[in-house]
Amino acid sequence: MKAAYITEGEGIDAIAVKAVDVAPPAPGEAQVRLHCATINFRDLIVAKGLLIPSMGGITGGGPRIPMSCATGVVTAVGEGVSRVKPGDRVSPIFAQSWLHGREPSMDMLGGMADGVARQLANFSAEGLVHVPDELGDLEAATFACAGLTAWNALFLDRPLQPGEWVLCHGTGGVSLAAMQFAKAHGAHVILTSSSDAKLRRGKALGADVVLNYRSDPDWAAKARAASGGVHIVVDVAGAKQLDANLQTLAPDGMIAAIGMLESEFSWARIGSTQARIVPINVGNRDEHEAMIAFCVKHGVRPVVDVVYDLDRIRDAFRHAESGRFFGKVGINLL
Repeated sequence: MKAAYITEGEGIDAIAVKAVDVAPPAPGEAQVRLHCATINFRDLIVAKGLLIPSMGGITGGGPRIPMSCATGVVTAVGEGVSRVKPGDRVSPIFAQSWLHGREPSMDMLGGMADGVARQLANFSAEGLVHVPDELGDLEAATFACAGLTAWNALFLDRPLQPGEWVLCHGTGGVSLAAMQFAKAHGAHVILTSSSDAKLRRGKALGADVVLNYRSDPDWAAKARAASGGVHIVVDVAGAKQLDANLQTLAPDGMIAAIGMLESEFSWARIGSTQARIVPINVGNRDEHEAMIAFCVKHGVRPVVDVVYDLDRIRDAFRHAESGRFFGKVGINLL
């Protein structure tokens, strides 16, 4: 089977696709024929070494199979496995042994553990979730990192209530997932982007208010005026945008600190303001399953904008780096 390999910090051009052998599943494991995967900004962080040396990196060094979000079909199981069986459609969870509670494990796919940019892989059977018939392979392949991060931004620390307002920045996987979850839950959404074309697509997808932060320097004031105060800001940009985000908040609002697209993470500013800044660290298997059930109940269909074959994974990463996509960039593993 084919697998992609990357060494953290060596860049997109260093990603290589190789032919490798796969052993039968060990006791407690399930072997999965992966069909498709999707790229997260975290994967670009690994490729470009954006957390080296300031935070020690993500992968621990050495060649690693990248990416964390995929869907496939179980082809074989090892001894003692009862959670899944051959023929089941499944997705591996982001951190393979983080099943419950708030203690994340370090076996994060595409980080300390080899990821999903491969055609065949063995995973812990307990680290797999079933994919329902209502969701396509590519749709389910958006959930493990981006989808679950958006889910916990809205429902973990300060559960979103119907009728409240959410501010989503940009039109990447986390922001659009948060918008779709919020709308399905009966909340209102303000969506920002530097592209009017993307804002029109966001409006068609359900955004209540759209604002171009590049052409409109008063976007934060307009967001507050439109909402009367935002209850949850889905912060993917980081500390550079924090002061503007704070201007939009309702008195009981919070910043769900997720990303660092333009700067350091906003959680570096915790304690510097009275506003609540809450770091969001993806989530566990229980939360992943709750998110999937919600999507089935409410008909949420995640957005994948473009798909590349595995042999063109470098082109896929460059497309993700360009920011020209809407939603997610996918990889075909068949």
